[in-house]
Amino acid sequence: MPQRILIVDDEPKVVDVIKSFLEGEGFEVHALFDGSSVVKTVDQLKPDLVILDWMLPGVSGIDVCRELRSASAIPIIMVTARSEEVDRVLGLEMGADDYIAKPFGLRELVARIRSVLRRAQQQPAPEPVYVRGNLKIDEARFRVWKNGEEIALTPAEFQMLVTLAAKPGVVYSRLQLLQTVMGNAYMNYERTVDSHISHLRRKIEDNPSNPRYIQTVHGMGYRFGDDL
Repeated sequence: MPQRILIVDDEPKVVDVIKSFLEGEGFEVHALFDGSSVVKTVDQLKPDLVILDWMLPGVSGIDVCRELRSASAIPIIMVTARSEEVDRVLGLEMGADDYIAKPFGLRELVARIRSVLRRAQQQPAPEPVYVRGNLKIDEARFRVWKNGEEIALTPAEFQMLVTLAAKPGVVYSRLQLLQTVMGNAYMNYERTVDSHISHLRRKIEDNPSNPRYIQTVHGMGYRFGDDL
Protein backbone atom coordinates (compact mmCIF):
# COMPACT_ATOMS: atom_id res chain seq x y z
CA MET A 1 0.00 0.00 0.00
CA PRO A 2 1.37 3.46 -0.87
CA GLN A 3 1.93 5.81 2.02
CA ARG A 4 -0.80 8.43 2.24
CA ILE A 5 0.06 12.14 2.39
CA LEU A 6 -2.33 14.99 3.16
CA ILE A 7 -1.28 18.42 1.84
CA VAL A 8 -2.89 21.48 3.45
CA ASP A 9 -2.10 24.64 1.46
CA ASP A 10 -4.24 27.48 0.09
CA GLU A 11 -2.33 27.81 -3.18
CA PRO A 12 -3.84 25.36 -5.72
CA LYS A 13 -0.93 25.70 -8.16
CA VAL A 14 1.58 24.86 -5.44
CA VAL A 15 -0.54 21.92 -4.33
CA ASP A 16 -0.80 20.61 -7.90
CA VAL A 17 2.98 20.69 -8.37
CA ILE A 18 3.70 18.98 -5.04
CA LYS A 19 0.90 16.44 -5.52
CA SER A 20 2.10 15.49 -9.00
CA PHE A 21 5.70 15.07 -7.86
CA LEU A 22 4.81 13.03 -4.76
CA GLU A 23 2.52 10.77 -6.77
CA GLY A 24 5.43 10.20 -9.14
CA GLU A 25 7.44 9.13 -6.09
CA GLY A 26 4.84 6.51 -5.21
CA PHE A 27 2.77 8.32 -2.57
CA GLU A 28 -1.01 8.56 -2.41
CA VAL A 29 -1.76 12.27 -2.09
CA HIS A 30 -4.84 14.17 -0.88
CA ALA A 31 -5.27 17.92 -0.51
CA LEU A 32 -7.15 20.54 1.50
CA PHE A 33 -7.05 24.30 0.88
CA ASP A 34 -7.93 25.64 4.34
CA GLY A 35 -7.48 24.59 7.94
CA SER A 36 -11.10 24.32 9.04
CA SER A 37 -11.59 20.62 8.29
CA VAL A 38 -8.06 19.24 8.74
CA VAL A 39 -8.67 17.43 12.04
CA LYS A 40 -11.88 15.83 10.76
CA THR A 41 -10.19 14.82 7.50
CA VAL A 42 -7.21 13.31 9.33
CA ASP A 43 -9.59 11.29 11.49
CA GLN A 44 -11.43 9.99 8.43
CA LEU A 45 -8.57 9.64 5.93
CA LYS A 46 -5.91 8.44 8.40
CA PRO A 47 -2.93 9.72 6.38
CA ASP A 48 0.60 8.68 7.26
CA LEU A 49 1.84 12.30 7.24
CA VAL A 50 0.51 15.86 6.94
CA ILE A 51 2.28 18.62 5.00
CA LEU A 52 0.88 21.75 6.61
CA ASP A 53 1.24 25.32 5.34
CA TRP A 54 1.70 28.00 8.00
CA MET A 55 -0.40 30.72 6.33
CA LEU A 56 -3.93 29.40 5.82
CA PRO A 57 -7.22 31.29 5.49
CA GLY A 58 -9.40 31.17 8.57
CA VAL A 59 -7.56 28.84 10.93
CA SER A 60 -3.76 29.25 10.81
CA GLY A 61 -1.43 26.34 10.22
CA ILE A 62 0.04 26.80 13.70
CA ASP A 63 -3.41 26.47 15.27
CA VAL A 64 -4.13 23.42 13.13
CA CYS A 65 -0.81 21.89 14.18
CA ARG A 66 -1.61 22.48 17.85
CA GLU A 67 -5.07 20.95 17.47
CA LEU A 68 -3.78 17.92 15.58
CA ARG A 69 -1.03 17.32 18.08
CA SER A 70 -3.40 17.47 21.04
CA ALA A 71 -5.28 14.49 19.62
CA SER A 72 -2.76 12.54 17.58
CA ALA A 73 0.91 11.68 17.08
CA ILE A 74 0.59 11.88 13.28
CA PRO A 75 3.84 13.17 11.67
CA ILE A 76 3.58 16.82 10.60
CA ILE A 77 5.89 18.83 8.33
CA MET A 78 5.30 22.59 8.43
CA VAL A 79 5.83 24.38 5.11
CA THR A 80 6.05 28.15 5.09
CA ALA A 81 7.71 31.25 3.70
CA ARG A 82 8.53 32.30 7.29
CA SER A 83 12.19 31.39 7.66
CA GLU A 84 13.20 33.21 10.87
CA GLU A 85 14.56 30.98 13.63
CA VAL A 86 11.81 32.09 16.02
CA ASP A 87 9.21 30.86 13.54
CA ARG A 88 10.93 27.50 13.15
CA VAL A 89 11.07 27.12 16.90
CA LEU A 90 7.39 28.05 17.28
CA GLY A 91 6.38 25.47 14.68
CA LEU A 92 8.39 22.76 16.44
CA GLU A 93 7.06 23.77 19.84
CA MET A 94 3.52 23.37 18.55
CA GLY A 95 4.37 19.76 17.71
CA ALA A 96 5.65 19.74 14.13
CA ASP A 97 8.17 16.98 13.42
CA ASP A 98 10.01 19.01 10.79
CA TYR A 99 9.97 22.42 9.13
CA ILE A 100 10.83 23.39 5.58
CA ALA A 101 10.93 26.98 4.31
CA LYS A 102 9.75 28.18 0.90
CA PRO A 103 11.14 28.12 -1.67
CA PHE A 104 12.28 24.51 -1.42
CA GLY A 105 13.27 21.77 -3.83
CA LEU A 106 10.80 18.96 -4.37
CA ARG A 107 13.51 16.36 -3.86
CA GLU A 108 14.38 17.94 -0.54
CA LEU A 109 10.72 17.75 0.47
CA VAL A 110 10.60 14.05 -0.46
CA ALA A 111 13.77 13.42 1.55
CA ARG A 112 12.24 15.17 4.57
CA ILE A 113 9.00 13.19 4.19
CA ARG A 114 10.80 9.86 4.04
CA SER A 115 13.01 10.75 6.99
CA VAL A 116 10.05 11.72 9.17
CA LEU A 117 8.11 8.62 8.11
CA ARG A 118 11.08 6.37 8.92
CA ARG A 119 11.29 7.83 12.41
CA ALA A 120 7.55 7.42 12.91
CA GLN A 121 7.48 3.83 11.69
CA GLN A 122 10.53 2.45 13.44
CA GLN A 123 9.63 -0.52 15.57
CA PRO A 124 11.76 -0.38 18.72
CA ALA A 125 13.28 -3.57 20.07
CA PRO A 126 11.46 -4.93 23.12
CA GLU A 127 12.59 -3.10 26.23
CA PRO A 128 11.52 -3.07 29.86
CA VAL A 129 8.67 -0.82 30.86
CA TYR A 130 10.23 2.17 32.63
CA VAL A 131 8.44 3.48 35.70
CA ARG A 132 9.79 6.88 36.70
CA GLY A 133 7.84 8.79 39.32
CA ASN A 134 4.28 9.16 37.99
CA LEU A 135 5.34 8.17 34.48
CA LYS A 136 5.09 4.72 32.91
CA ILE A 137 6.92 4.34 29.59
CA ASP A 138 6.45 1.25 27.40
CA GLU A 139 9.09 1.46 24.68
CA ALA A 140 7.99 -1.62 22.74
CA ARG A 141 4.40 -0.42 22.48
CA PHE A 142 5.28 3.28 21.97
CA ARG A 143 3.04 4.36 24.86
CA VAL A 144 3.40 6.69 27.84
CA TRP A 145 1.12 7.22 30.82
CA LYS A 146 1.14 9.84 33.56
CA ASN A 147 -0.90 9.06 36.67
CA GLY A 148 -2.57 6.31 34.65
CA GLU A 149 -3.66 8.64 31.82
CA GLU A 150 -2.11 8.02 28.41
CA ILE A 151 -0.18 10.90 26.81
CA ALA A 152 0.16 11.34 23.03
CA LEU A 153 3.77 12.01 22.03
CA THR A 154 5.33 12.57 18.63
CA PRO A 155 7.96 10.02 17.50
CA ALA A 156 10.79 12.47 18.24
CA GLU A 157 9.40 13.32 21.68
CA PHE A 158 8.97 9.65 22.54
CA GLN A 159 12.48 8.70 21.48
CA MET A 160 13.99 11.57 23.45
CA LEU A 161 11.98 10.60 26.54
CA VAL A 162 13.03 6.94 26.28
CA THR A 163 16.69 7.86 25.73
CA LEU A 164 16.74 10.05 28.82
CA ALA A 165 14.53 7.88 31.05
CA ALA A 166 16.56 4.74 30.33
CA LYS A 167 19.57 6.24 32.16
CA PRO A 168 18.46 8.66 34.89
CA GLY A 169 21.15 11.14 35.88
CA VAL A 170 23.19 10.68 32.69
CA VAL A 171 23.69 13.96 30.84
CA TYR A 172 23.09 13.99 27.07
CA SER A 173 24.24 16.86 24.87
CA ARG A 174 21.89 18.21 22.24
CA LEU A 175 23.97 16.57 19.53
CA GLN A 176 23.85 13.19 21.29
CA LEU A 177 20.07 13.41 21.58
CA LEU A 178 19.78 14.46 17.96
CA GLN A 179 21.95 11.58 16.76
CA THR A 180 20.07 9.10 18.92
CA VAL A 181 16.65 10.27 17.83
CA MET A 182 17.05 11.57 14.28
CA GLY A 183 20.39 10.40 12.96
CA ASN A 184 23.23 12.28 11.32
CA ALA A 185 21.02 13.92 8.68
CA TYR A 186 19.94 16.49 11.28
CA MET A 187 23.33 17.41 12.73
CA ASN A 188 22.84 21.08 11.81
CA TYR A 189 19.61 21.31 13.78
CA GLU A 190 20.84 20.89 17.35
CA ARG A 191 18.68 23.75 18.65
CA THR A 192 15.51 21.97 17.54
CA VAL A 193 16.16 19.62 20.48
CA ASP A 194 15.24 22.52 22.79
CA SER A 195 11.87 22.85 21.06
CA HIS A 196 11.08 19.15 21.38
CA ILE A 197 12.14 19.16 25.03
CA SER A 198 9.99 22.23 25.72
CA HIS A 199 6.96 20.58 24.12
CA LEU A 200 7.63 17.30 25.95
CA ARG A 201 7.88 19.07 29.30
CA ARG A 202 4.47 20.66 28.79
CA LYS A 203 3.03 17.17 28.38
CA ILE A 204 4.71 15.28 31.22
CA GLU A 205 5.75 17.79 33.88
CA ASP A 206 3.49 19.09 36.67
CA ASN A 207 5.35 22.40 36.44
CA PRO A 208 7.23 22.76 33.11
CA SER A 209 9.11 25.82 34.40
CA ASN A 210 10.52 23.73 37.26
CA PRO A 211 10.85 20.26 35.72
CA ARG A 212 11.33 17.10 37.79
CA TYR A 213 11.77 14.66 34.93
CA ILE A 214 13.75 16.35 32.15
CA GLN A 215 16.31 18.62 33.75
CA THR A 216 18.58 21.15 32.04
CA VAL A 217 22.30 20.93 32.77
CA HIS A 218 23.47 24.39 31.74
CA GLY A 219 26.26 24.40 29.20
CA MET A 220 25.98 20.64 28.70
CA GLY A 221 22.50 19.40 27.79
CA TYR A 222 19.73 17.42 29.48
CA ARG A 223 19.30 14.56 31.94
CA PHE A 224 16.43 12.62 33.44
CA GLY A 225 16.02 13.23 37.17
CA ASP A 226 17.54 10.42 39.25
CA ASP A 227 15.78 11.26 42.52
CA LEU A 228 12.24 10.29 41.56
